[in-house]
Amino acid sequence: MEEDAKCLSGGDFLKDWDEWKKTVGEAIKTARKLGMPDKVIEVASVKVGEFLTKRICAESPEEALIKDLWSVANADERKILGKLLFKIMDK
Repeated sequence: MEEDAKCLSGGDFLKDWDEWKKTVGEAIKTARKLGMPDKVIEVASVKVGEFLTKRICAESPEEALIKDLWSVANADERKILGKLLFKIMDK
C-alpha cells in the first residue's frame, strides 16, 4: 500500500501496548492537572489519531486494528473511536 510505504516507525514506545496506554494515561492526567476539560482532551485524541494513522506504521496487532478501524470510519465514528480509546487510556 502506498500510504504504508510513507509511514514512519513509531519506535519502541509504540510496540508495547501496555506501555503506550500508560504513557497516554499519564498525558491525560497531566492535561487535567493543567485544567483541560475531558471534551478538549477527547478532541485532541481524534487529532492525534489522524496523525498516527497517516504517519506512523502499525507495529503491533493493536495498532494495526486501530489503524484499520480508523481507515473505514467516518468523521462521527472516528470521534467515537477516539472517545473509546480515551476511556481505555484513562483507566
